[in-house]
Amino acid sequence: MEHFNLVIAVELSSRLEYAFLALIELADNYKTQNPVKISEIAERHSLPERYLEQILSALRREGIIQSMRGAKGGYVLVREPWKMTLQEAIAIVEGEEKSREIEGYDGSNVEKSVIYEIWGQANQASQGIFKRYTIQDLCEKRDTYRQGSTMYYI
Repeated sequence: MEHFNLVIAVELSSRLEYAFLALIELADNYKTQNPVKISEIAERHSLPERYLEQILSALRREGIIQSMRGAKGGYVLVREPWKMTLQEAIAIVEGEEKSREIEGYDGSNVEKSVIYEIWGQANQASQGIFKRYTIQDLCEKRDTYRQGSTMYYI
């Protein structure tokens, strides 16, 4: 008998990936409030500047980041990175509700009821994880990975 594993894939869109990368870069400069230019973020992570600009504009409109004008200008993170959850970033970048709506479902089909019930539980579990992790957590995990991959030569 074949066994199938149910895998629920949480989509990590390029838009969301770029937003997280930019937020990590800005979080690194949170304490010093040194502005980071879009071109620096784009070059460091090989991202398209124009697309990154749109994402940063959305974050700016929501008051998460602020733009600084001038030769030494760029973007700074306004919110504390340890207080901004991944769920908040997802809601800003992807929209408040990314999951499939169950609107219009009248409960007339038992099989669909079972599927939607389990899908709903999985969605709640993933939302709980995204609410538990912050931008600061991403920075700390990155730093841990960097330390683990450091090569020492004698």
